[in-house]
Amino acid sequence: MTVFVVNAQGGGGGMQRSVPERVKMVMDKLVDFKLDKDKTALTDSAFTNYYRSQQKAMEDMRAAGGQPDREKMMETRKKLADERDEKLKKIFTDEQFKKWKDEIEPTTRPQRPNGGGGNTR
Repeated sequence: MTVFVVNAQGGGGGMQRSVPERVKMVMDKLVDFKLDKDKTALTDSAFTNYYRSQQKAMEDMRAAGGQPDREKMMETRKKLADERDEKLKKIFTDEQFKKWKDEIEPTTRPQRPNGGGGNTR
């Protein structure tokens, strides 16, 4: 039973979606930005590269020895997100980028099954 529970949780919410599904999900949330064709293509590319890199990093960590190191994974995700955001800053207006960081990006993170955890205060 314990192995089943660990395996069920090990999939990690958002990690089960394919890269194209994840990109489409984010692009659907950006529809209000009314990006022109060129900016849409650049944005799609930025997210595709981000999710592919994230997926590869996770696969590499698992291949190197089972469970990925949480701290290292957090560092890798932050680095990849920073690279993605640098690209987005060149595509979005300041207002759009602020909306992305404040309102949209938090909705793209996988939700923890236990309601988020960590908030024990």
